[in-house]
Amino acid sequence: MAKRTKSYLTSEATHDEAMRIARGTQRPGQTKEQTRLIAQGIQKGIEQYKKQQSARTRELDKSIKKVKQNLMPHETHAIEVQEKIAYRQHWLPWLLLVLSWIAMTACWLVYL
Repeated sequence: MAKRTKSYLTSEATHDEAMRIARGTQRPGQTKEQTRLIAQGIQKGIEQYKKQQSARTRELDKSIKKVKQNLMPHETHAIEVQEKIAYRQHWLPWLLLVLSWIAMTACWLVYL
């Protein structure tokens, strides 16, 4: 297995971000070397944060996988239940239909 080099671990985006932050916080009279050292520190902090987040993500994935594996045997032994689907209609359309027929009958009787 090949060893990872330091240049492989650091990305250009992280380096650019660190330099941008270091230049943004630069004090008057600060040398380029001091700014570069600050940028290196910021870059290391960003890399450490990314490593921590990826480790948390891996742990979360492992725990989710473990929970799913624990639930799977219970699902396979579960008794299959047939679902009875009952379609029920709402009462409002029927009420409106009956009322409209009553109203039409009443109008027909009144105008006769």
